[in-house]
Amino acid sequence: MPNQPKPTEIELLRAAYAAFNARDIDAALATMTPDVAWPRAFKGGFVQGPQAVRAYWTEQWSEINPRVEPVAFHLEEDGRVLVEVHQVVRDLTGAVLADEYVGHRFTLDQGSLQKMEVCPVPASVDGA
Repeated sequence: MPNQPKPTEIELLRAAYAAFNARDIDAALATMTPDVAWPRAFKGGFVQGPQAVRAYWTEQWSEINPRVEPVAFHLEEDGRVLVEVHQVVRDLTGAVLADEYVGHRFTLDQGSLQKMEVCPVPASVDGA
């Protein structure tokens, strides 16, 4: 069984997901480093820095309504944290566009989120 992240790391990640789902951009950005790298999962590529994340999310939420709920946290050998999430993406009328489990891999720096990557949930942690 993989090691678990520190309780403070799990609390930080849960707070970030809760803020994202509540559309509380300021609270979500408060969990990130000033040089945060964030994937443009909806458009491709990455944005860097809190203001770029704010602009990306504002654009994203004007087109789709994503909700991500963390279901499991796994500490990887290199110190990154893999979060298995249940992601439901709806269009603005409420129709479901996607309902799936995906991986979010986080690099943390001094108690803040420095980078997030979207990845498949590895088979070795599937259902863990």
